[in-house]
Amino acid sequence: MEGDFAAPGAGEGAAPEVRALAKVVARLRAEVVDLEGGASMTAVLERAKGVVMAQAGVSAEAAYRLLLDRAEQHRRTLLEECWITLGRVGEGGAPASVRPAAPPSDQPREDDPSPFSTPRYVLGGARPAGHGWTLAQLARGLAHARTPADVAELLLATLREPEDVDAVMIYTVAAAGNLELVGSAGVSDELAGQWSRIPPLSGVAALEAVDAQEAVWLEDMRRDDDRYLLIGDPPGQWPSRAWLPVPGGVPMTTVVGFFRTRPGPFDARTRTLLRRAVRLCVGPLREDRGPLGGDASASGEDVAAVQAVLDALPGPAVLLAPLRSETGDVEDYLIEAAAPGAVDVAGRRGKELVGRRILETYPTVAGTALWDGYLDTLVTGSVYESDPFTYEEVTAGVPQKSVYSVRASRLGGRLVVSWVRHDASERETRLLADMQRLGNLGWAGWNLITDTITWSDQVYVIFDRDPALGPMRLEELPEHLVAEDLPRLGAAVQRLLGDGRAIDEPFRITAAHGVRHLRIVAEAQRDADGTPVEVHGFFQDLSAQKDAELALRDSERENLVQRGMLKAERALGARLQETLLPIPEQSLDLAGLCVDVAYMPADRGLNVGGDWYSAIELPDRSALFVVGDVAGHGLAAVGTMAQLRFTAKGMSITGSGLPDVLSRLNALLLHTADDERGTTATMVMGRYQPWNHRLTWVRAGHPPPLLIRDDEARFLPQPEGPLLGALHGSRYEEAVVDLLPGDHLLLYTDGLVEKPGEDISVGLDRLAAEALRLVRGGRDPMVARMLAGTGTGNRDDVCVLDIHVPRGRDRAPSGT
Repeated sequence: MEGDFAAPGAGEGAAPEVRALAKVVARLRAEVVDLEGGASMTAVLERAKGVVMAQAGVSAEAAYRLLLDRAEQHRRTLLEECWITLGRVGEGGAPASVRPAAPPSDQPREDDPSPFSTPRYVLGGARPAGHGWTLAQLARGLAHARTPADVAELLLATLREPEDVDAVMIYTVAAAGNLELVGSAGVSDELAGQWSRIPPLSGVAALEAVDAQEAVWLEDMRRDDDRYLLIGDPPGQWPSRAWLPVPGGVPMTTVVGFFRTRPGPFDARTRTLLRRAVRLCVGPLREDRGPLGGDASASGEDVAAVQAVLDALPGPAVLLAPLRSETGDVEDYLIEAAAPGAVDVAGRRGKELVGRRILETYPTVAGTALWDGYLDTLVTGSVYESDPFTYEEVTAGVPQKSVYSVRASRLGGRLVVSWVRHDASERETRLLADMQRLGNLGWAGWNLITDTITWSDQVYVIFDRDPALGPMRLEELPEHLVAEDLPRLGAAVQRLLGDGRAIDEPFRITAAHGVRHLRIVAEAQRDADGTPVEVHGFFQDLSAQKDAELALRDSERENLVQRGMLKAERALGARLQETLLPIPEQSLDLAGLCVDVAYMPADRGLNVGGDWYSAIELPDRSALFVVGDVAGHGLAAVGTMAQLRFTAKGMSITGSGLPDVLSRLNALLLHTADDERGTTATMVMGRYQPWNHRLTWVRAGHPPPLLIRDDEARFLPQPEGPLLGALHGSRYEEAVVDLLPGDHLLLYTDGLVEKPGEDISVGLDRLAAEALRLVRGGRDPMVARMLAGTGTGNRDDVCVLDIHVPRGRDRAPSGT
């Protein structure tokens, strides 16, 4: 990148003296590179000679000749043979004194397996301690690496001692999708041959790294063995391993695997070192050398290099290529590279902008001073720096105005444009504080380079922590967690801080006033190597919501229990009712009368009603007819119905007068009431004497009987008779009606005539009209049944008793 972009103005249009100076600089730079390469080669040769001297016990000159013989025998260069020799240090038991020296380090290796260990993630500086020495050694060796095998040997020799790397394998994706092994070190020839080609199967970690274009870290042998096809025989010889795709143009087709003898996770320093080591190997692994070759043009390589730089920038920036018309005028600009912080009006971010045009992503800049500044920079090469200006954009359909400053500079024939959005106003700051307070959430950030943690005021409220203590350290968090949530939150912390993946995780903490339900939503900002360097997100207190959910759940549970109890009560009540009223529809012959009965239970609700009837023959050959309705539903109503039914029958059979029966039933209900409201009921009773065709009847708050005679329907005048169970000392009077042949007398319960929101007189009129229509139609035996059917859909039970005086025919007496 330096050679391509160091002097963009020294092209064909530059002055002769400038071009001459550029050539001198280029020649001197090449000489320096040659000198550095020679020095690097000398150092590698001397180290390899030392290894051979220690292994074979020979002199320095003999070791040199032995290296030459091995290189000639295997058709390698001397440098390649030196790197291979150094890569095998340790396999033959070479003493530590001849191995590559350990890199200097100010800090010990962090082996704490806990995901809540700060040293696992904190980088401690712009570059981890000791990495500079290792990467410098690797860079010097790569200057002379010729093949992927050389790169593998070099990586193993450089990383074996500081990071316990035991083997390196380099694969590339072939045209058919297979993985081809193009370089390896630390593995036997037999194993390399066995795994030289891997078909495109699922569960191959190297393919997953290529497809996802992200590193895959295998750190738990038991879990990884279930998920992936592991290389090795047995696979457990390398308890931890990593697959890192080689960065560059898309698609990435080369991946490097590192195999370690030490179990456990890769800490943040090791992950950063491996990423940077692979990045240094981009040149040797992606140049046109055999199966790893590339056909990218110089322009494409330039853009990739600029993208790599932009990836490391904290703010928004883009690389623009001018799009010209046939006349040569600039019509638009194409975004060829973009920093992660670049966002357009549609919310597209970072590399999502690559390949789009400026007028597509920022449509209102055309014709502005900013657009003219771009053109001036492109033509003259002078840097354009705008004054702060207001830019109107639409977010979620709402126009918003923001203040920006833009800087544009020329890079070859392109523009590098960066911009700054100025700080929010005091009003926006206040709104943010109000939002945190109302939403009971607060933001937090952690700079992993400086190890600086920042909390907003609301986070202290959420954690019930004194602000004087400062933000909580990562190691302190498990002390406040509910024990059951510790493993799950630990895995989330590892995903965020170790892998750089965003998380959205609920967890619970113990505070002064009990358990709190919290939620963390966070993401990591990564550097160009993919190492998390900063994390930011928010904590939200969901305790009130969780309490509401638990209360709702308890309420639903209670409702289910109550519903089950009501169903059981209904079933029992229905069985009792069926026992008392065994036949819902029947026809009887009593005292020369045709009696039809129909009973229709309510269609809705869980409880049974208290409607009942009775039609029996008394000892003096007269007939007793009763229809009653107990207020309420359920077992209590069925029990009261049974009391009334059997008491009325018993008193009538012993000869008691009908008014006396109602008086006794009223006293019974008042005496047996089990609460302040008591139990009430309505009833109509009639005794028919066949010798004079007279019906004596009484009522207690019940709707009047309906008489149908001579093609006319009318309700009988009602004698005095208040509700049963309402008042002490209630008086009941009786009335008399003589029945004629062809008459129909209907006794019924209020469920037949009452509807919610309707006056009862409307229901009575409707009953009279329908009953008369049925009788006129000659459907005498069906009157009770069809009238009860009209009550379908009502909320109350319906009971209908039709007493019909036949015309000139006798029937055998019977009853129930």
